[in-house]
Amino acid sequence: MTSVVPGTGRGGTPPGARRGPASLPLALVRACRPRQWLKNLLVLAAPAAAGVLSDPGPLLTCAAVFVLFCAAASGTYLLNDVRDIERDRAHERKRHRPIAAGLVPVPLAVAVGITLCVLAPAASLALGEPLLTGIIGGYVLLTLAYTRYLKDVAVCDLVVVAACHVLRAVAGGVAVGVPLTSWFVIVVSLAALLVVVGKREAELRTLGEGPANGPVRATLRAYTPTYLSQTRTMASAAMVVTYCLWALEQDGGAQNLFHVGSIVPFIMFVLRYNLLVDRGVGEEPEEIALRDRPLQLILVALTALVGLGIHL
Repeated sequence: MTSVVPGTGRGGTPPGARRGPASLPLALVRACRPRQWLKNLLVLAAPAAAGVLSDPGPLLTCAAVFVLFCAAASGTYLLNDVRDIERDRAHERKRHRPIAAGLVPVPLAVAVGITLCVLAPAASLALGEPLLTGIIGGYVLLTLAYTRYLKDVAVCDLVVVAACHVLRAVAGGVAVGVPLTSWFVIVVSLAALLVVVGKREAELRTLGEGPANGPVRATLRAYTPTYLSQTRTMASAAMVVTYCLWALEQDGGAQNLFHVGSIVPFIMFVLRYNLLVDRGVGEEPEEIALRDRPLQLILVALTALVGLGIHL
């Protein structure tokens, strides 16, 4: 007998879900969460800081690494949504995800997810850097461990997601042979922690503003707004201090002036992001980056000053 999940049609498909040859590829792409591919631009961070992206060789290599991380991330998103399918179907917003909505069959999602997770590190061998293959493979394994176990372990979930962001940044430097300074690693790590904590805090704020929209993320029951706010403050303060020390220790001349000048937009960027999180809009960090115009303008100013300092 075919089981029927409450609130769904026969075979676990939500009522009204449409499956058709034309809509399936589009739904599968949506299930890969292309908006979140924005995070993979972190592979450009180290090469950009080293000023090597003006060379076509490193630029093409970074583009390839970006594609590989998009494939790896998409594979883990598919497998994550398969695991959370029942929880997502009970959530007011997540029930519209293609897998939860029945637009993408579970067997297809699993097959494509596994293929992408295997293909990404395997394809990276073509770039001739074994360490890069290890980083992408480690990213896949860490993300799958998060999907299966670690997402329900308080504090550990914050560290794991932040570590995945750091791996992206490290991979870009490794791929083009750029040495990673301690300043770079510390700032990226603290920035990743800030974003992850801000996301959890926004989720907790949304949860506290009304009745739950469905099953609550297990770790949210362990966190308090005060704890997350204090952690965010700590990460922000440490990141600002580290960046200031880096900018002030650069060589003299015009380069130093541009780097010192970049401190102002950097601090403004951190302050603006924290303001948005306090307003409760940090649940989707990629949406902030795509929609908040003041944050975009601050980021343009920061990038311009750092770029001038690097290339001059």
